[in-house]
Amino acid sequence: QVQLVESGGELVQAGGSLRLSCTVSGRRFSDYSMGWFRQAPGKERDFAAAISRSGDSTNYADSVKGRFTISRDNAKNTVYLQMNSLNPVDTATYYCAAALGSYSGTFTRDYQYSYWGQGTQVTVSS
Repeated sequence: QVQLVESGGELVQAGGSLRLSCTVSGRRFSDYSMGWFRQAPGKERDFAAAISRSGDSTNYADSVKGRFTISRDNAKNTVYLQMNSLNPVDTATYYCAAALGSYSGTFTRDYQYSYWGQGTQVTVSS
């Protein structure tokens, strides 16, 4: 059974940085394309960032481009989301997601992901 466990969310001041981690167990990690989504209170879950199975390709939502960086360490079965220049609109529950398959690119739609973590809360104070 595939399990995704996120960590790293916390309260941070505007302008600060956080690094989220998501560790995957249950299958060879390099078989998965990975993504980060976020859901603010009262809003739909939105795409934030994605990375291909090899890590060679990444994709970002316009709202985070230039501030967030997604990366992966296939030896540690972990994907990261480095978040810089945080502002209150980044406040949300952040979810890690995994998509299994042979596709070498990235996925940006939540229905393309089969496995999800429980989420980690990021709160940015002004």
